[in-house]
Amino acid sequence: MRKTLLFLVALIVAFQMQAQQIVATFDTLYLSKTDTFYLNKSASMIDLGFNDGYMHFPYYYDTSYGGFWSKGFAYSNMKDSVTSGFGNMYSAKAGSGYGGSAQYVVCEPGYGATPKIDISRYVSLKPFGFYVTNSTYAYNAMRSGYFGARKFGDTTGTHSGLPQGSYPDWFLLTITGYANGQAKDTVQYYLADYRFANNAQDYIIRDWQWVSLSKFTLVDSIGFSLSSSDNDPMYGMNTPGFFCIDNFTCLTIMGVPKTNNITAKIYPIPATDVIHISCQEWQSTTVSLLDMSGRILGQFEAMHDVLTIPVADLPSGTYVLQFNRDNAKQSVQFIKQ
Repeated sequence: MRKTLLFLVALIVAFQMQAQQIVATFDTLYLSKTDTFYLNKSASMIDLGFNDGYMHFPYYYDTSYGGFWSKGFAYSNMKDSVTSGFGNMYSAKAGSGYGGSAQYVVCEPGYGATPKIDISRYVSLKPFGFYVTNSTYAYNAMRSGYFGARKFGDTTGTHSGLPQGSYPDWFLLTITGYANGQAKDTVQYYLADYRFANNAQDYIIRDWQWVSLSKFTLVDSIGFSLSSSDNDPMYGMNTPGFFCIDNFTCLTIMGVPKTNNITAKIYPIPATDVIHISCQEWQSTTVSLLDMSGRILGQFEAMHDVLTIPVADLPSGTYVLQFNRDNAKQSVQFIKQ
């Protein structure tokens, strides 16, 4: 039993040494002034998104009907936690980012294919969690009503006859992890919940709350969808489909090249002094180190199960390891800090 416990402890320590938190705080993304937000009109309905924390956050702008943000993610430093309506859709009800930080991200899942955070574009990452809150637009609409959006708990109209405040409204965020386009894991979080028998427990989230994604296994992207108790039979959800996130956190994991003829583990990610490549089946495989322009910086051939490549003198950035075997090539990227 003692040996088993020691082995488990060793495994936990080994994982902690290999894993590192990567946090997209959005605070270093450029905005020209305060009380503004990311806006990109350069193309219509193609991904015009941004990167932070080695993750990619898609953004789509539609140039029709005068132009509008169609769906995806937009970083913001808006502080307006008061003004209601569509004109204030880039503000968080909390009035700032998590912990009082200047910037955060507003998400609009939109219609059709859900835009997904890509967590495997540069390095392989495992989701850990993020902070979430309501946008001012959605919060105020649920609190007081706004055009087609009904005040939560209000029993007028189609829900007349129920005691005031007793209607079981809700606003639900569903987070889904995908691998190769297939849904794998799901986490749900209520941004508002009026389903309690005791109405005093009803709530609409207005500050930053942590949502854990630790149950997610190996996925390559994270998608979001919203649903509500307030819907129109023809046009769908009446509640404004916006929410805010901050400090989106993942853990680094050992990189694995996507290839059919070699299985290797690459660590640590990000690298600082060296990058290790562990493989049991080298079989005349050589490894080339390239920069993002395709320039070969070095070529290596393993003499043991683990090939170690020095990278301490390389500038910080993204690099490529190219595996060459039997005239077939396969590449994987890694980050040098």
